[in-house]
Amino acid sequence: MTDWAWDYNPSAEYVTGGLSSGVVAEVERIATELAALGSDSMKVGRPIDREGGLREFDILGGRGFISFLSVPRHECVYVCNVTWYG
Repeated sequence: MTDWAWDYNPSAEYVTGGLSSGVVAEVERIATELAALGSDSMKVGRPIDREGGLREFDILGGRGFISFLSVPRHECVYVCNVTWYG
């Protein structure tokens, strides 16, 4: 377990606006898991050939994905975008 946290960037309203509460709950659950990984979250998701930078992770069986940024200096995972195909 790490001391990392997670947050929306730029805001929760911007990133999750218009999504159902179930999708938002899944995004927040995954963000919590990514924060628990700490600096290892820079290796999760796509692209698989390098670590760091903006990453993507599938949600709800591939019906969408989140884009997130792991920032070791801030000890935070920032959820930047949610793409939902529904």
